[in-house]
Amino acid sequence: MLADLQAELDEIEASGLTKRERTITTPQSAHITASANGEAREVLNFCANNYLGLADDERIIDSARNALTERGFGMASVRFICGTQDQHLELERKLADWLGTDDAILFSSCFDANGAVFGPLFGAQDAIISDALNHASLIDGIRLSKAARYRYANRDMADLREQLESTKAMNGGAGARRIVIVTDGVFSMDGYLAPLREICDLADEYGALVMVDDSHAVGFMGETGAGTPEHAGVADRVDIYTGTFGKALGGASGGYVAARQQIVDILRQQGRPYLFSNSLAPSIVAATITALDLVSGAADLREKLFENAAHFRRRMDEEGFELLEGEHAIIAVMFHDAALAAKIADEMLNHGVYVTAFSFPVVPRGEARIRVQLSAAHSPEDIEACVDAFVAARKAVEA
Repeated sequence: MLADLQAELDEIEASGLTKRERTITTPQSAHITASANGEAREVLNFCANNYLGLADDERIIDSARNALTERGFGMASVRFICGTQDQHLELERKLADWLGTDDAILFSSCFDANGAVFGPLFGAQDAIISDALNHASLIDGIRLSKAARYRYANRDMADLREQLESTKAMNGGAGARRIVIVTDGVFSMDGYLAPLREICDLADEYGALVMVDDSHAVGFMGETGAGTPEHAGVADRVDIYTGTFGKALGGASGGYVAARQQIVDILRQQGRPYLFSNSLAPSIVAATITALDLVSGAADLREKLFENAAHFRRRMDEEGFELLEGEHAIIAVMFHDAALAAKIADEMLNHGVYVTAFSFPVVPRGEARIRVQLSAAHSPEDIEACVDAFVAARKAVEA
């Protein structure tokens, strides 16, 4: 077995697809210290999910510190045994109120949240229709259900309609008992937004539920930061929200499902990652409550974030780079060749900018890219330095 695994690793290395982890020795921020080739240096960080720059916010850190003193390090239990503190319930209430749902339920991560949803809610008589580019956690969660599985091409509403039509043949022609359309709110490798209004229209036409994983939008998309459903004007038409606290909402960990009361109640009874995983640590819960309070008044940060994204797009266009279109703070700079993208990223680190190259199997073959993620913590000077590093790296690699 070990020989087989080593041969596979050697093949990955020879293809230029090895994923290497650079070590950071400072808090997550727009400016960090990272090691490369055994040397630690200060660099600009353009590859974190720290959209609002809250990962090192002192108010959030103070809340976590106080919770460590007052509530302890961890719960050493799952929720239904003896792992529920009053602050877990407070966070769930705040989250549900913000998103406009009846209730919410906490998980260790959004990966776990997505893993919990499908088994309890959808069985052999039901249909799950999933966007082809949905996150791996949704794909894995769907596999845990006995429901019939359908897939539609990314953001392709004609294909979605075809898949909805296909469900009519289920159960001897009686049709599916339940149908759910599942989509990311933002597709993380591209920065594309799901066409939620059109999805909700089709869901209404076919009597389907709508589920949105909004991990890359909650906190900064929409008028109050409540995410892509708010941004698209369909917040009251989405049936199941999932998301993470590990990106814009402080960047630590934890996830959630927010939905109608009966859905949340069933997940409390039957959601395996909820029933068999330790509760979120008190420090994370307290800090996330503070993050939600901060986000509710963070219109200035959201505005700064999108100003930064527009600035970066404009300058990269001027320098002749190929970008995927969009309005999100995720901006894919396309190089297509995996080895080239990796060399550009390595060279940029030499110019003081930390970015990451993505290639197969994270993205399709021939679509290798560097995913740049803007933050409200970036200054205009930081953005110019990033563009300059792209230009310099391109020259160095082409030389």
